[in-house]
Amino acid sequence: MSPEPAPAGAAPEPQADLHARIRELETRLDETEDTLAAIRRGDFDAIVVEGPSGERLVYTLENADRPYRVLIEQIQEGAFTLGPDGTLLYCNRRLAEMLRLPQERLIGQPLARFAAEDQDEPLAALQRAAVRAPARGEVCLRDGDGTDRPGYLSLSRLDGDGDSALLCGVLTDLTAERVRLRELAEANGRLRAEVAERERIEDALRQSQKMEAVGQLTGGVAHDFNNLLTVIKSSTDLLKRPDLPEERRRRYVEAISDTVGRAAKLTGQLLAFARRQALKPEVFDAGRGVAAVADMVGTLTGARIQVKTQIDPCFDAAGAPYACLVEADPSQFDTALVNMVVNARDAMDGEGTLTIRVGHADRIPALRTHPEVVGDFVAVSIGDTGSGIAPADLNRIFEPFFTTKGVGQGTGLGLSQVFGFAKQSGGDIAVESVLAEGTTFTLFLPRARVAPTQVEAPDEPEPLAPGHGTCVLVVEDNREVGAFATQALAELGYGTVWAMDADQALAELESTPERFDVVFTDVVMPGMNGVDLARAIHVRRPDLPVVLSSGYSHVLAEDGHHGFPLLHKPYSVEDLSRILRRAARRKGARRG
Repeated sequence: MSPEPAPAGAAPEPQADLHARIRELETRLDETEDTLAAIRRGDFDAIVVEGPSGERLVYTLENADRPYRVLIEQIQEGAFTLGPDGTLLYCNRRLAEMLRLPQERLIGQPLARFAAEDQDEPLAALQRAAVRAPARGEVCLRDGDGTDRPGYLSLSRLDGDGDSALLCGVLTDLTAERVRLRELAEANGRLRAEVAERERIEDALRQSQKMEAVGQLTGGVAHDFNNLLTVIKSSTDLLKRPDLPEERRRRYVEAISDTVGRAAKLTGQLLAFARRQALKPEVFDAGRGVAAVADMVGTLTGARIQVKTQIDPCFDAAGAPYACLVEADPSQFDTALVNMVVNARDAMDGEGTLTIRVGHADRIPALRTHPEVVGDFVAVSIGDTGSGIAPADLNRIFEPFFTTKGVGQGTGLGLSQVFGFAKQSGGDIAVESVLAEGTTFTLFLPRARVAPTQVEAPDEPEPLAPGHGTCVLVVEDNREVGAFATQALAELGYGTVWAMDADQALAELESTPERFDVVFTDVVMPGMNGVDLARAIHVRRPDLPVVLSSGYSHVLAEDGHHGFPLLHKPYSVEDLSRILRRAARRKGARRG
C-alpha cells in the first residue's frame, strides 16, 4: 500500500530539503573544480562568479594557486620544477638558501651546473629515470660559494597536456646530518681509543698483579721447600757418618720419609689451588660425608668449642625429599672440610661455637667477578664465632700462602685447596664475615642426579709381599724414575721390562702378548700419554690390567673418569708393590 500524497499547499518534509541542498552543493563544487581546471589550463584569464550573498567573485590563476604557493615557499625542503632539458623553471626560497643564490638567478639555469665533482652522471641518471617513474637518490651539489652540499633528491614526472615532460623535485639538505655523523664517528673513534687505552692499562695491571701473585707463590714454595730440603740434606749428611748407631740411623731415615710426605702434601695443595689435581670423582651423599667428618671434628677443635651439625634434606620441585648427592672426590671433599674446620678453630682461638650445615641451594650468588649462577646445588657451610676477617683481606684469603695467622701457625694453603677443589668440581665457595662476630664459608657443589657410586670393600695385600715372578711392563720416560721402579720391583721378586714411551710399550705387547701380567705406566710422556696408552691396551687386551702413575697431569685433571687405578708420585716401594699386587689379583680373579 503506497503512502498517501501530501496535501496540496503543505510544507515539504525536512529530509527533502536536505537532499535538495546536498545536490545544490555538489553542483557548485563540480562547477568550481571545472573553473579551477580551466584557469590552470589557460582557457581563461579570469572568471567572474556570483557569491552566496550575490557578490561578484573573480578567480584568476594567481589567487587559485596562492595556498599551494605559500605552502611550497614555507617548507624546509628545496622544491623546484625542471624543464625537459633540465633547466630550472621554478624553485622555492629554501632551494635558493641551500645553493646560496637568489631565486631569480637560479631560474633558467640547468640543474646540472650545480653538480659537484663526479656527480654529473648520477644526477643525469636520476633525471632520465624520473621520466618513467619516481626516482630517488643521494646527490652532491655545489653552492654559489663553491661548497659541496650533500642532499637526498626525489624526482617525479609532472604530467601536462603537452608532449614535453616536466619534472618536479624535492631536495633534502643532508649537510647537518653528515656533520652529526662525522662528529659521531670522531666521538666513536675517541671512545675506541679510550677503551683500547683502558684495556692496555688493565692488562698491564693484571700482569702486574699476576707477577706479584707469582712472586708471592714462588717465595712461599721456595720457603717451605727449602725447609723440607734442609731436613733431608741434614739427615743424608748424618747418615754418611761412620759408625752411626742403629737407633740414630733409623731416626734420620724416618725424618727423610716424613719430610718427603710433607713435600708431597705441599705439592698436592698447590695443585688443588691451581685446579690441576688428579681427582677421583664418585657420587656420594654429602650429608653422610659431613656426618662422618663431624665425628672427628671434636678432636680437631678441642673441648672448649661447641660443634653443631645440621643436615637438612634436599627437596625436589614437588617437595619430595632426597639425598644431597654430589659427584666429587670424597677424599678431597673431606680434606676441604677439615681445612675449613681448622681455619674456623684458629679464628676462635680455641673457644666458641662451630656450626656445620648441609642443605640445598638453587643458585650460587655473585662471587668476586663471577655473576650469579642459577641451578641445583648442595651447599655445605661452616660458620664460626671467631674474630672475623677484615674486609680488605676477603678478596685475598684464597690466595696460596696468604695468611693472617702468626708465624708458624699456618702455611696459607688450606683455603686455597678448598677453593681449587670447589672450582675443579664445578662449584664455588663463598665467604661472609663480620669483624668480632664470626665468619661463614659456604661450599657449593652441583647436585648429582645419578645413583651413588658403589664402593668396593678394601682388598689390601701385604705391603712388601714377594712378587712371585709377576711380570710388569714399566713404561716411564724419566730414566731415574724408571731405573728406581725396575730395581725396586726386581728386589721384590717381580719380572720387569722397561719401555721408554708408549710406542715401545705397544711393540713389546705385540711381540710377546702373553708375557706380561700388568702394565705400570707414567701419564705424562712424549707422544701418546699414559691414559691413551691404557685405553689402547684395553682395546687389544681387555684382561690385562693397567696402573697409572703421575705427579701431575692436565690429562688427569681434566678427565677424572679414565677408569684406571692411579698411583701418585712420589710413591713408596710399599705403595708400588701394593697397587701392582692388587691389580694382578683382580686379573687372576677374572680368569678364574
